[in-house]
Amino acid sequence: MTDIFEKCRNFTVARQLMESGIYPYFKALESEQAPEVMIQGKKFIMFGSNNYLGLANDPRMKQAAIDAVNKYGTGVAGSRFLNGNTTLHEELERKLAAFKGREAALIYATGYQMNLGVVSALVGKGDVAVVDKLDHASILDGCRLSHGEIRRFKHNNVADLDRVLTDIGPDHGKLVIVDGVFSMEGDIAPVPEIAKVCKKHGARLMVDDAHATGVLGKGGRGTCEYFGLDHNDVDLVVGTCSKSFATVGGFVVGNADIIHYIQHLSRSMIFSAALPPASVASIAKAIDIIESEPQRIQRLWDNSAYLMKHFKEWGLNTGETKTPIIPVVIGDDEKAFSLWRMLYDNGLFTNPVVSPAVPPKRALLRVVVTATHTKEQLDRALNIFEDCINKVLKTKTPLVK
Repeated sequence: MTDIFEKCRNFTVARQLMESGIYPYFKALESEQAPEVMIQGKKFIMFGSNNYLGLANDPRMKQAAIDAVNKYGTGVAGSRFLNGNTTLHEELERKLAAFKGREAALIYATGYQMNLGVVSALVGKGDVAVVDKLDHASILDGCRLSHGEIRRFKHNNVADLDRVLTDIGPDHGKLVIVDGVFSMEGDIAPVPEIAKVCKKHGARLMVDDAHATGVLGKGGRGTCEYFGLDHNDVDLVVGTCSKSFATVGGFVVGNADIIHYIQHLSRSMIFSAALPPASVASIAKAIDIIESEPQRIQRLWDNSAYLMKHFKEWGLNTGETKTPIIPVVIGDDEKAFSLWRMLYDNGLFTNPVVSPAVPPKRALLRVVVTATHTKEQLDRALNIFEDCINKVLKTKTPLVK
């Protein structure tokens, strides 16, 4: 007789990393998300957070959350569909739609739930979801939950997208889904070219702005602002509220009739409790701050450029990044974990990324600065990098001279 728990007992990969002292996950922070954090009583420079604009510990964000709790309580105890809808949620949706330049918006409890709900609501039997091979896991899982077919095209390869859509033909509904910014390596999807191919084949286009909102475009409005596109080019924009908006939640924006349909067919929204009032108010406050303080976006890019300048001078492989997400590509999993451990031991928090989050033999350290890191913190972090890289990688020609 087969025991379904046998796979659990045979799962040894994480234990092996723990025993070797290079297990990098589930570190318990003892402080708020800030340029420096506390872990087990030790201070670390935080280069592993998606708190791009540094709003997660902003006093105004905290106060907005407190005010919402005082008025609406700690939770809504139900789905938006039934008792969990508040004026706060509806006000935020109007603000989000205006921020993104769309007719309507819909808020979810998490970004993951949003992609599950939006994709599975739109892609039905006889339809095809067409995804970039490196799209986020939540997009792929949303496709799997749908009753449609899934087709993939080569990463950021418009010609291959054209081939896939040609093969599908005109008799199927088609939804092309891409990340605006790819979260592990920081490259940007060629959305204008993708949009042209979609129109050629009668396909609809959905862009995930999880890592583009608050980052791309002069006003931080994301991929469409960055490329100068509008609703005629990109049908739906989705995203998460756990990065630049510095709390939790997910959103979709688009034409009002499409949002209305999703609102009534999206299972992950209908059958989940609504986003707590504190998070709803925090997102609204984050939008206010982003609109009134565009200099935060510039500081984010300036800090990133300062770090990248040194990495390039050292000859590090930073892939095809075009954003403040900087991948330091190592290749070998063990070396990536070892470099992470040495940086960690010296007070620098980064994220090691291995397959399946990146292709095999492309292990990397994901390094992200925020708008609120100081030059002194950046210089201190660079000194740690410079001291650690060659010790771990042991290349014949030092990467840092």
